[in-house]
Amino acid sequence: MKAVIFDKDGLMFDTERLCIQAWDYAGEKIGIGRAGYMVLKTLGMNAASTEEIWRKEFGGRCVIQEMRQYSKEFFTEYFKENTLPVKEGLYILLDYLKDSGYKMAVASSSRKEEVDRHLQEAGITDYFQEVVGGDMVGRSKPEPDIYLRACELLEEEPGDCYALEDSRNGLLSAYRAGCVPLMVPDLWQPDQEILDIIAGRFDDLAEVRDYIRRNSESA
Repeated sequence: MKAVIFDKDGLMFDTERLCIQAWDYAGEKIGIGRAGYMVLKTLGMNAASTEEIWRKEFGGRCVIQEMRQYSKEFFTEYFKENTLPVKEGLYILLDYLKDSGYKMAVASSSRKEEVDRHLQEAGITDYFQEVVGGDMVGRSKPEPDIYLRACELLEEEPGDCYALEDSRNGLLSAYRAGCVPLMVPDLWQPDQEILDIIAGRFDDLAEVRDYIRRNSESA
């Protein structure tokens, strides 16, 4: 194995729980009620696919621009007093991979601008050779486009790349691209379909480090 490709939300950062709070807040502001449950319906999707799911759920009652406005308002207030919540074991895993010579990339359904900002805030930008945002590919996860693009930029075959994910859509995307999917569950627990395609399920990113290290030593 030569490279590791990371999802962002729910995998590196505990942002999906924040998004639930933001969408609850925004939903109440625009009169559709607490809408945080929609996070579970859109895990791993890019903005365009997420908006399509929202319109199916709420029809004309849901004004996307207003949801964005009030979600941004929530996050602005939150980050006045809080830092970006980092998932357990992230720095341990990144240091190990860097020291061991693995290439690294991010393949996130979030816009690249947002991904870059979060990496910078967490002080981990320099660990990654490539960053692919959801706005850089035509089709959202669970389609394989974003992982294929990340592998292309890393100049590695998908079969030589681990893909770290927390969501169904992300794991299916990685698997369909031909990567080796590893799961660290966050809000969603795997069903049998996902258990059948992943190479491992881990409680945190430090456990992923241990798994990759064992595999490299036995290769």
